[in-house]
Amino acid sequence: MENMERMFRKINANERIVGFYSTGPKLKDCDIQIDHMFRKYSPDPVLVIIDVRPDQDSIPTKAYGSIEVQANDTIERAFKFISATVGAFEAEEVGVEHLLRDINDPSVSSLANQVKFKMSALSELKTKLLDLSAYLTNVLEGKIPVNNQILYNMQTMFNLLPNLNVESLVKSMSIKTNDYYMVIYVSALIRCVIALHNLVNNKIKYKDGDDEEGDSKDSKQTKDEKDDAQKDEDKNGDAAKTKAEKK
Repeated sequence: MENMERMFRKINANERIVGFYSTGPKLKDCDIQIDHMFRKYSPDPVLVIIDVRPDQDSIPTKAYGSIEVQANDTIERAFKFISATVGAFEAEEVGVEHLLRDINDPSVSSLANQVKFKMSALSELKTKLLDLSAYLTNVLEGKIPVNNQILYNMQTMFNLLPNLNVESLVKSMSIKTNDYYMVIYVSALIRCVIALHNLVNNKIKYKDGDDEEGDSKDSKQTKDEKDDAQKDEDKNGDAAKTKAEKK
């Protein structure tokens, strides 16, 4: 850690160490010891748990800070959850978006990706709305004091929402929705017509096969009958010839 700290100072002279991270995905017993060691480099180090599992839809980071608690007449340190968000500079966002354009998974369609992203965004939005609701409920019940800055931010967010009571907006939304439904309806009709067409072709194909098989059977039966008649004629001729010779 001392060697890494010296290299950090040489490369990132304008930055400072604020803590350490772990891939968790949960807190470990040794994390509090690592926290004690990091206090040499930061007075209040922050532990960030980064969940690298691929099935996580929400933001895969959780932050903790250690506080002193009393247990069995002794003072010990324990982790406490810290609210944290993930952000990036504009240059970083542009670079990440540029890299994401080149990522293509052939096993997953673009429509499936879009649906997955929408579900992830809606899930995160639901979580944030529940946090706002919990905060306002606690304020009304007197559990926590009022923070005017938070209320101002909430009001700003709600002011940015579109006014859905405007007649022109409602009409535009209805037209757009009807257009989408029309495309879905026409696509369903086309699929139905194609399925019926394939069914008719299948019926015609197997019917022609049955007719050809029946014709071959009839021709074979007629040929067998002719062969039997020819054999009878030959037998009758041989019998008449033998009778004439006897006479």
